[in-house]
Amino acid sequence: MGFWDHAEALRGVLLRMAAVIVVLTVGLFAAMPHIFDSVILAPCRGDFILYRWLDSISATSLMPGGSGGDFEVHLINIRLASQFFIHMSTSFWLAVVLAFPICVWLLWGFIAPGLYEEEKRGARGAFLAGNLMFFLGVATGYFLVFPLTLRFLADYQLSALIPNQISLDSYMDNFMMLILVMGIVFELPLVAWMLGKAGIVSRGLFNRYRRHAVVALLVAAAVITPTGDPFTLMVVFLPLYLLWELSALTLPSERSFKKEKSETETISNL
Repeated sequence: MGFWDHAEALRGVLLRMAAVIVVLTVGLFAAMPHIFDSVILAPCRGDFILYRWLDSISATSLMPGGSGGDFEVHLINIRLASQFFIHMSTSFWLAVVLAFPICVWLLWGFIAPGLYEEEKRGARGAFLAGNLMFFLGVATGYFLVFPLTLRFLADYQLSALIPNQISLDSYMDNFMMLILVMGIVFELPLVAWMLGKAGIVSRGLFNRYRRHAVVALLVAAAVITPTGDPFTLMVVFLPLYLLWELSALTLPSERSFKKEKSETETISNL
């Protein structure tokens, strides 16, 4: 195949990817009122699964603002077109997230014929691990990080004379940001594995800076859930720390790293 043949094949792949996203967007747009009520706004109600679980494991509520049954957030809309634009934008971004594995698979079909068999095996593993970790991070953000953040910020008051009235735009900005950030954070093991394969990072580096990482992750967990509750802090900290340790396990040992680096330098000198 010549250059223009490849360009034409890539054009076909991009068109199929766009078609998948458009179809999913239309379907999600039609179902969005139900998705909003049962999924996106679920953390606003006291019967959310995390609140019920935390209340069930302790006689006294571990959540800020009292027991789960006492918690409820009523959103308001202060802009004329906000609900319509959020309806469209949420449908689109949710379609992009759901279509991500399909789009990567379509791109893989375009790239795979130009790879060696060993490269194909590594790419398949990276594809599966990347998708799994991304959606695991999204689930962690939805079921854990965002509800804890919402409970704290919705009940926090600088003064009793200032009631909290949370707008739809503010809620959706924080919802999308925290969930997508957690999805990206959970790609850390895959990034570490790729850097290890490239001969840039070894397991020894992670071991040397483990104590620094623990402090940094504790600070990050405190920023995500500034409740002052040690239990809530640990609930967020432990997944982040496990990600760090999992990332270290994907890296080559110090001896293997030095050996591979030496072989690479020898080959490049030849």
